[in-house]
Amino acid sequence: MLYLTQLIYIKEGKEDIFNQFEAIAIPRIPIYNGKLHFRLRPSKESYIDIAIEEPYEIHYVSFESQTDFEAYMKDEERKKFLHLKEESIKSVTLIKGEKL
Repeated sequence: MLYLTQLIYIKEGKEDIFNQFEAIAIPRIPIYNGKLHFRLRPSKESYIDIAIEEPYEIHYVSFESQTDFEAYMKDEERKKFLHLKEESIKSVTLIKGEKL
């Protein structure tokens, strides 16, 4: 099992475009043996302490395998809308993990 946490940073004023991309990308996750465990948009009050830029959203996702994740990333329908991602997302920090 592959666990992924994404810290997503959005370009100012591009939230609607980001949401358009997510509306396409997120429903495709289960097709590739993946699961969105949560999608969080933390407020400033949510942080007890922070030493990095505050992410716009945090996603916690799992896939049965690295191969499933790679297949999701190559999904042709998702790729048709990558221009929305590129237009709206400033950067993403991807953290790969495993259950201990």
